[in-house]
Amino acid sequence: MKIPFQTTDWENIPATEHKGETGTAFWKTVQFEELRIRVVEYSKNYKADHWCEKGHVIYCIAGEMDTELAGGMIIKLSKGMSYQVSDKLSSHRTSSEKGVKLFIVDGDFLNPDKK
Repeated sequence: MKIPFQTTDWENIPATEHKGETGTAFWKTVQFEELRIRVVEYSKNYKADHWCEKGHVIYCIAGEMDTELAGGMIIKLSKGMSYQVSDKLSSHRTSSEKGVKLFIVDGDFLNPDKK
């Protein structure tokens, strides 16, 4: 995959709405062949309605969130922190009591089975 130099004005990317078990997520997405880049905002009292096994690189721009791992561990992420995980290596789901804004990158490069 080759991406020529370009900028993204996130203020001009339309948001799509994704309901959680509680609350709402708003995604601004730029999609390339095998790469997805998003700015995601979770509302107050957001809780994901699913367990995710997809890999992500997530950077917290503002606010804070909890990531619950399948084994029960809860990881707090707050402004200035990030986490990284490959596909299929950790079932996780997100919640946020006060709301959070994230920069998320995911794609085939995080799939250990992809060659």
